[in-house]
Formats: sequence, structure tokens, C-alpha cells
Amino acid sequence: MNALLSLSRLIDAINIKIGQAVSWLLLAAVLICSGNALVRYIFHIGSNAWLEIQWYLFGAVFLLAAGYTLRRNEHVRIDVVVSRFSKRTQAWIDALGFLLFLLPITLLVLYFAIPFAVDAIRSQEMSSNAGGLILWPAKLLVPIGFFLLGLQGISELIKRIGFLMGKVDASEFERQAVKPEDEVAAIKAANKID
Repeated sequence: MNALLSLSRLIDAINIKIGQAVSWLLLAAVLICSGNALVRYIFHIGSNAWLEIQWYLFGAVFLLAAGYTLRRNEHVRIDVVVSRFSKRTQAWIDALGFLLFLLPITLLVLYFAIPFAVDAIRSQEMSSNAGGLILWPAKLLVPIGFFLLGLQGISELIKRIGFLMGKVDASEFERQAVKPEDEVAAIKAANKID
């Protein structure tokens, strides 16, 4: 079990790093979106490439941060029902959910997404829009994102099993939402802002 817990910590570290890096893509998307809107309305010029890069960035944020979201236990769930159960029952529900739903669906999506992305790369698929971008990077995000989500699902399953065996504390997988004040303090500390 110790080797599996080490693997779980490695997967967590990978998804945390990717999730933190991807957060910058959201800022880039907002800046591009704002700049594109200003240029279109002020100068009456624009390009489909600017619209498509916004879609690519939002897609990248959604797909690449899915594993990070699962790691932080901030994915969509029915907390009203689940919160009434004991931590042990919640761990069983999560473990069964990962085994019966998350991991099989992730594998199914990967089964179809990998050839989808490979075909786009081979053909150097381009957007059909005038001035559009190449499409294969966006299509490649689908298998990468689901691979990271599947890895995180395995990590979370390991932690739930570890908890049920008494080797992991529940704090390892509880929701990690923080108060807005704490988030501001963390941002200031990370950027050394006074």
C-alpha cells in the first residue's frame, strides 16, 4: 500500500503543477477576449484566429484542469445527500464511483479520442474558417485532459482505499475550498505583495 500511496502523491503533484500552470491560460484567454472585442468595436477589424485561440484556451483550461479539480474535490457532486453519511460511507461511495463510472468513462473517451487526435495530427487539420488556426493542438487536448483525469481518478481511488484500511487521513481527499480572504493572502504571499 505504501508504494501505491507514493504513486498517488506523484499523480497529485503532477496535476497540481498542471492545474496551477493552466490558471495562467485563463488570464491569457480573458486578455485576448478583451483585446479582440476592443479591436473589433473600435477599429472594426478582427480575425477568426483570435476567436479560435479563445476557444482553444478555454478548452485547455477545462480539459487540463479536470484532474486538478478532482484532486481538490471540487467536482460536481450531490453534497446534500453524501454529507449525511459517515466519512467511511462517503469513501465507499467515492471508491465505487471511481471504479464504476469515472475510470470506465475515462477509458472509453481515451479509446475514441486518441485516434481522433492522431488523425488530426497526421492530416495537419486546419480550421475551415477563413484565417482560422490549425486544429490538431485543440484535438490533442482531449486525450491529454482525460488521461490526466484518469490518473487523478486512480490517485483518488488509492486514497479512499488507504482511508478504508486506516492508512490515510480523510483530510487527504476532503474539499479544499478556502475563504476568499485566504485566497487573497495566498496570492499575496506567492507574489510577495504587501
